[in-house]
Amino acid sequence: MGNNKISDIFIEPDLGTFLEVLLIIFGALLLIQAIQKLFPWIANRLYGASRLFILAMIPLLRLILIITAFVLIIPRIIEPSLQNLIPLLGTLGIALGFAFKDFASSLIAGVVAVGERPYHNGDWIEINGIYGEVKHIGMRAVQLVTPDDTAAYIPHIKLWTEPILNANNGTPALQCVANFYLHPDHDGARVKQLLHDVALTSPYLNFEEPIAVVVQDQPWGTHYRIRAYPIEPYQQFRFISDLTIRAKAGLKNLGIIFAVVPALPKNKDTR
Repeated sequence: MGNNKISDIFIEPDLGTFLEVLLIIFGALLLIQAIQKLFPWIANRLYGASRLFILAMIPLLRLILIITAFVLIIPRIIEPSLQNLIPLLGTLGIALGFAFKDFASSLIAGVVAVGERPYHNGDWIEINGIYGEVKHIGMRAVQLVTPDDTAAYIPHIKLWTEPILNANNGTPALQCVANFYLHPDHDGARVKQLLHDVALTSPYLNFEEPIAVVVQDQPWGTHYRIRAYPIEPYQQFRFISDLTIRAKAGLKNLGIIFAVVPALPKNKDTR
């Protein structure tokens, strides 16, 4: 009984079984493609948490479809008994483990990413110095689109070795910072109020989140930071640009002098 060959585990193939397996695979692929097209289309017509929730469902549904297809196919090609499954899965596991060690690690990390959800579709994350919006979470890699519209594909295996910075973590709340460096000789209270008013009047401002103006003295001057939240995370760069342009105009109208770091002499050895 314990001397069954691997070939004895498989059910005798016939045309009907072959067609059923093909139909399951084709159906799963078709549904996955439909989800990956339809859900982003729906999400792009929504706002806030609803948009991010729809995007976050894509990798989870894809994983469910893959597991369902696997469960449906297995009983059609092997006798569904524990005695048959153990040697088959053991043999496949050893072979795939040696042949696709790095690929398998990324796949496992992809399953972990779906379970732990360190990033979701629609999140703005930074991994290994690459910052961008999560557009697609595959089984092996996550696709980011950077601010300059470049697609970056990062293997999930980076989960094991690299810190992941998530700017909004599945929510519409993404804090933006606009920096200003001013000469120390000015009325700090007046500047702080102006910067607060600039943020308050931005068309991109999310009024449900707080505005903060942080002031810090430096040896070369005073560093001001406006910290506020746009309505949607993808508006962050337009928001920062709007804050910067209007704040600089307001500061110039007040006669505020901006701090300038002195240039090094040309004959200075900078090595």
